[in-house]
Amino acid sequence: MTVTVYGAPYSVYVRIVRLALEEKGVAYRLEEVDIFADGGPPERHLARHPFSKIPAFDHDGFGLHETGAITRYVDATFEGPPLFPSDLKSAARTNQIMSIVDSYAYTSLVWGVYTGAVADLRDGETRDEAAIAAAVQRSRRCLGVISDLRGESPWLAGDNVSLADLYLAPMMGYFLVADDGKELWQEITGLHDWWAAMTARSSMKDTRANDMVA
Repeated sequence: MTVTVYGAPYSVYVRIVRLALEEKGVAYRLEEVDIFADGGPPERHLARHPFSKIPAFDHDGFGLHETGAITRYVDATFEGPPLFPSDLKSAARTNQIMSIVDSYAYTSLVWGVYTGAVADLRDGETRDEAAIAAAVQRSRRCLGVISDLRGESPWLAGDNVSLADLYLAPMMGYFLVADDGKELWQEITGLHDWWAAMTARSSMKDTRANDMVA
């Protein structure tokens, strides 16, 4: 059996797929593809992902792109702890949080706060205070809603680690690099124990990229 993930270690969506494989105990190979390289990704990557994005995935000749499709396939195909709850309410909550992360948290936590407050400055750009402040506000809403949805559960969508946790965690790894993210994080006390538990997992340690705080 051969499993290959195509993408870059810095990508949060590549990391989500890698986290799913790590949590399931699936051996895989990461073939690096840098979509931000001069000239874009190599031409052969278009055969794997027609939109020139990452990740792409191959399992013994069966190819997939799109993180949601890949992670659900991984969960359904391989042995190991389930990453999607079997009871309907927890499953719905998992879907809900994944959608929040995809639709709102990614652009706010990663592109808005981390890129605006860290990556852009490192690249010599000027800090846009208004844009960062707006991203912090959106991040406050995202994390507050997720914290409320979690309630008293040990993980975001129930008693066990699910795709909801694996979706949010890589974005937190960038968000908390920024001082603006760290400052906001002090308000989101309802997720502190969750984050401590996530960062202690071997899957997180084994997939951390250099720029990520965890």
